[in-house]
Amino acid sequence: MLDGRMKIRTVGLILALCFFAGAACFAADDPNMGTWKLNETKTKTAPGMDKLTTVVYETSGDQVKVTIDGTDASGKPIHNEWMGKFDGKDYAVTGDPTSDMRSYKKTDAQTLKFTVKKDGKTTATGHIVVAADGKSRTVTAKGTDEHGKTFKNTSVYDKQ
Repeated sequence: MLDGRMKIRTVGLILALCFFAGAACFAADDPNMGTWKLNETKTKTAPGMDKLTTVVYETSGDQVKVTIDGTDASGKPIHNEWMGKFDGKDYAVTGDPTSDMRSYKKTDAQTLKFTVKKDGKTTATGHIVVAADGKSRTVTAKGTDEHGKTFKNTSVYDKQ
């Protein structure tokens, strides 16, 4: 027979495992999760914009980590990371000189709305729509670059 303390530990362990399994299942069902590669032939970006060639969405505990790699307008490599929840709240971005905060909010099973900020000012907004078959996604963004010039980009990514 289990004594009282052993029962409490066992129940606590079972509850913790259920919580983490539930969080993992939620993320696994999210069509945004995985590695996405830029489809340059279907992408339309404003001249002088960064080329975001690879975007990876992965779970990290109860949060999502988004890692972006690509090249800047002069061809130099860029890399930035964001970790947070799809709850519409601002979370820090690291490695991006043009932004320091980003938020994502799920609007339906296939769509995320996002906002990008620098020093408290919104610099870009947009949405990400995963195709019904889950094999591609379209990112539409508009905003103002660091030189004050407005832009509108439509980028298409293929799931890897």
